[in-house]
Amino acid sequence: MAPTAPILWLAMLAATAAPGQPAAPAPDSLQVSATTAAAAPVHGHPDFVIDGTRVHAVRVTAPVTVDGVLSEPVWQEAEAFTALIQRDPTEGAPPSQRTEVRIAYDDDAIYIGARLYDTAPDSIVARLARRDASIASDRFAVYLDPQHDRRSGYYFMVNAAGTLYDGTLSNDVEQDNSWDAVWKGSARIDRQGWTVEMRIPYSQLRFPKQTTDVWGINFSREIPRRREKDYAAYRPRKESGFVSRFPELVGIENISPRRSIEVLPYVTTQYEHLDHDPGDPFNNGARTHGKAGGDLRARVASRLTLNATVNPDFGQVEIDPAIVNLTDVESFVQEKRPFFVEGASTLAFGRQGAGDYWNFDWDDPLFFYSRRIGRAPQGEVPAADFSDVPVATRILGAAKLTGRLSPQWSLGTLYAVTDREYARLSTAGTSWQSEVEPLTYYGATRVQREFGGRRAGLGLLSTTTVRSFDDPTLRDQLNSSSWMGGLDGWMFLDRSRTWVLTGWSALSHVAGNDARMVSLQRNSVHYFQRPDAPQVEVDSAATSLTGYASRFWLNKEKGALQFNAGLGVVNPKFEVNDLGFQTESDIVNGHIGSGYKWTRGTRFWRYQSVKAALFSAFDYGGNATLKGGEVSGYTEFHNGHTLDYYTTVGAEAYDNRRTRGGPLMLNPARLSYGMNYLSDTQRQLYVFSVFDGATSRSGSWSVDVYPGFEWKPTAAFSLKVVPGYELVREDAQFVTSFDDPAAAATFGRRYVFATLDQQTASASFWLNWTFTPRLSLQTYIQPFVSAATYRDFKSLARARSYDFTPAPYESDLDFTERSLRGNAVLRWEYRPGSALFLVWTQSRSSSESSSQFSLNPLELVGVPPEDVFLIKATYYFTP
Repeated sequence: MAPTAPILWLAMLAATAAPGQPAAPAPDSLQVSATTAAAAPVHGHPDFVIDGTRVHAVRVTAPVTVDGVLSEPVWQEAEAFTALIQRDPTEGAPPSQRTEVRIAYDDDAIYIGARLYDTAPDSIVARLARRDASIASDRFAVYLDPQHDRRSGYYFMVNAAGTLYDGTLSNDVEQDNSWDAVWKGSARIDRQGWTVEMRIPYSQLRFPKQTTDVWGINFSREIPRRREKDYAAYRPRKESGFVSRFPELVGIENISPRRSIEVLPYVTTQYEHLDHDPGDPFNNGARTHGKAGGDLRARVASRLTLNATVNPDFGQVEIDPAIVNLTDVESFVQEKRPFFVEGASTLAFGRQGAGDYWNFDWDDPLFFYSRRIGRAPQGEVPAADFSDVPVATRILGAAKLTGRLSPQWSLGTLYAVTDREYARLSTAGTSWQSEVEPLTYYGATRVQREFGGRRAGLGLLSTTTVRSFDDPTLRDQLNSSSWMGGLDGWMFLDRSRTWVLTGWSALSHVAGNDARMVSLQRNSVHYFQRPDAPQVEVDSAATSLTGYASRFWLNKEKGALQFNAGLGVVNPKFEVNDLGFQTESDIVNGHIGSGYKWTRGTRFWRYQSVKAALFSAFDYGGNATLKGGEVSGYTEFHNGHTLDYYTTVGAEAYDNRRTRGGPLMLNPARLSYGMNYLSDTQRQLYVFSVFDGATSRSGSWSVDVYPGFEWKPTAAFSLKVVPGYELVREDAQFVTSFDDPAAAATFGRRYVFATLDQQTASASFWLNWTFTPRLSLQTYIQPFVSAATYRDFKSLARARSYDFTPAPYESDLDFTERSLRGNAVLRWEYRPGSALFLVWTQSRSSSESSSQFSLNPLELVGVPPEDVFLIKATYYFTP
């Protein structure tokens, strides 16, 4: 079992106002105008008609000091925008408080001045948080679409305590807070409410050079004590589209996007105190090393951005949670490295055009998974008395080019080269080296073309991996090259843009020597060795593998009545794991579902939705591997509490993976269920809980529960605690397989299973102190214990059944895994774009070959800790 997913889900959920709402103001519909204009079509979009589509900007005639005080003449002279409207709690209602927004500009930047009136200024919630960390607080945001493509853009936000937020917008409805711009924002509370000033340099934006500029623009205001969100243009709950609804910003003239260059060099010093064995020539318990490198960002033409890095620093500020994985599926780990996180949406593929996608036991392959670049070396380490293996592969350099070639064409490319890595080995005093990772090139290119005012679109993604081997033994372990090419797109089927067809199709090709291809065909993604699967067969002479995959959805985008249908296939030979993330192949999967939304409040709720769907899946041999249905719902109550819940029924089907490359097994009927509860996040103390359970007709069952709370007693301090407990009874956990000529019913091989009883307990603690908007201390601690007992060993009696015979198998597979890991990060942004980090990470872990589940925290006291201390300094400048 892996408790990671619920913990990560709760970490994201607890940071938002409600499930399904992004950390920053969610893309949402439309009502706008600071000026009186005749009803007119939105520029480039004849289907959207709104009243008064323009916001006016004026040129600055005197310097603006960004201190949150609207004392400059321009804030009295500029025309005020006041036409915000509620999205929450009552969609379409007038706002409870008046807001005035003014826009100004000069040759270098755009300025925003906002007066946010409040009839009870003492009730304004002003909570400090680190940058981009969502916390219940009064907030104001501006959204910009400087390309005016009605699909992409940026957002900039300031809360009442002066905390900054920023990010990018894509696919009309999606947002990404990984982008950190260099800009200024400030807030002040006074007797009338509070005020905001922002200065956003043109160097941080991408827009075409022209005499007169027309941008898309939007504003939002959050008032947490009223659970209120007001927008100039919001996304209705019964519709899709956000950026496409923005009013127009006019009045900006004769500005030029400069070809600025931004440089961010860094230096790090790291000290490690590690556990070690006596006599280890590579580790005496202490290591110190330093590093230097830098990033560069530059404008290319007026619409493109070049990001380059030399010897990049990818030291983790956050640590990955503990995982015990007993499945044949690789664990997915979230990307956290800044160079890859920033602008990742430009390489997103497959789910474009629609605002919502439903899936039932279907996961798109992740076609570009940046954690593959700089991963831990993959080569086998030869046996030795002592070894020293690099924890990660050094990235020699990487570059990205992202942006637009024209209003209709977008582009994203990434290239990286990783170094050849060696393990240092020693036996009986003799030392040598062995290559464990070859010199490798990675490349990805993404282009997309929009048609008819975003009514349709077509895109291409291509990824490439090429390896250069010095040690010939690595050719048996790794692909020599791989390539993937895919097309994706969307098309609205009617003029009102209610129905949209979206999808993708991809082709993969990997090459290597015959030993490597045999290993690839037999691994857990493919299992070509299955004896009763005529659609696949291990080809021992193959030197390449070529496959295809595809998925299409039909989605209803508007109205209270929902509809979604999907059909996808993954050919048995499809393989993208060199630069992607794929867990299985040989799938034909489909679903059809409907639902309904109640957006008008009743006596019982403020908002309610329900969904129901039927789904099924087959392998390429025609065997039904999935049959079932699901009913789910989501409720928002008037007090700000939310609840979502589901029940899934799975009928009897076949499992083509449970025997780990063996014959089909029957999968008994099963039932799974769960719910997620979240109280009012605007309170100083709020609670939440995730609960999931499952039961099978065979007697297997599982439950997991992750309750938690977050406490914010002051504007600068927060504590979040998420304990978790999982209990599993699996009556047929795979153990091993071996040849047995007498096992004719299972094709001459025995497949051994056991009853598994496993308990897992963990807790995650986040303690955050924010001293100023630019100085914060974050701490994270996770104790973890998992214990498992194997008993009642048995072997599969016959293929395509769930019958077993006793197996005289003797092996002590019981285990107990314990760990305690945590870190503390002090971050000081001593000037815009420049930061100093002080990081301490400690981990303790132990492993036993017996099941000894215990929650005693003293179990790890005697375990030697491993400590890492890191100092990192960055300095941002523009030459």
